[in-house]
Amino acid sequence: MIEESDVTVVSSKGQVVIPLKMRKRLGIKSGNKLAIYGDQDAIIMRKIEMLDLRGKLKTIYDRVDKRIAKYGELSEQEIAEITQKYRKPKGTP
Repeated sequence: MIEESDVTVVSSKGQVVIPLKMRKRLGIKSGNKLAIYGDQDAIIMRKIEMLDLRGKLKTIYDRVDKRIAKYGELSEQEIAEITQKYRKPKGTP
């Protein structure tokens, strides 16, 4: 359901300004990513959340470093055994 509408202009570079009132209501800030869909004569933009992969990887690496400090490093053989333990057989969903 469309709640409100406004008019904006497309620049020579193809840029469109989303009105401030709409950005505030939808929580759209500079740098946010939008998915854009086109259908006949309509363009639909939807805010999408991008994962903070750098932050997530840092968290994972910090946990690994703590475990290494506590238990020592795993050998290549130990890693292969653990991987095989959790790997699903081929052909299973």
